[in-house]
Amino acid sequence: MKIVVIGGSGLIGAKLVNKLQEQGHEAVAASPKTGVNTLTGEGLAEVLKGASVVVDVSNSPSWEDADVMKFFETSTRNLLDYEAAAGVRHHVALSVVGTERLLASGFFRAKMAQENLIKGSSIPYSIIRATQFFEFVKGIADFSTDGNKVRLPSALIQPMAADDVASAVGRIATRAPVNGTVEVGGPEQFRLDELVRQDLAARKDPREVVADPHARYYGVELSERTLLPGDGARLGETRFEDWLSRSASQVSPTKPLTTAVAAVSNRTSGPQR
Repeated sequence: MKIVVIGGSGLIGAKLVNKLQEQGHEAVAASPKTGVNTLTGEGLAEVLKGASVVVDVSNSPSWEDADVMKFFETSTRNLLDYEAAAGVRHHVALSVVGTERLLASGFFRAKMAQENLIKGSSIPYSIIRATQFFEFVKGIADFSTDGNKVRLPSALIQPMAADDVASAVGRIATRAPVNGTVEVGGPEQFRLDELVRQDLAARKDPREVVADPHARYYGVELSERTLLPGDGARLGETRFEDWLSRSASQVSPTKPLTTAVAAVSNRTSGPQR
């Protein structure tokens, strides 16, 4: 079948396109790089011709509250409208485990708005909520750095490899719509501070990770289980230790970030999907 992957040039999108093509599907990567812009509608009508499934793994280029809300609302409305016109039979979207518990963040408010638009559409859908990716653990550290210390709460987290995320999305995209939400996560639980500590140690990054009960996760105060999926979640197979041993051998030792650098242009960075 023809499956259009919105955000097909990104981390998950590129992996997903490759996996679908290997299975014999006509998987098309759609992004501004390929002339498809979901904010303006440019290229959507053309790329959706003959498509059975659309998978949205796109992300906002800006993390300011107003910008991220505009991105997810506008792009999702455009997608759903063009999909209805093209006769698309299944809309699949990648979201985040715990979204409803993280609404103090503008990013998660925008993801919730995206989910609600999908649920209110006439198009059959599947929403996949994933836990944080192994690939972004260092990004969590960078965002939480103050001088040479990384301050994080010790809440539980159940991260997963991006490759496992792409596999899960691909399996759901090629089956009948669930008209509901599916959670996916990694095979192991960690304390957030310990997860980051292991990641930095493997990278020979000298920053000190400090467990701070008052520290926030991208501006959100966490409870013990805020970031965990429910009991029925579908779990990936890749263990963090195995992923880390492969990835850490491919990177250079990291210098500690200054507070200014960690701020990443006044919060233009955020929880990445």
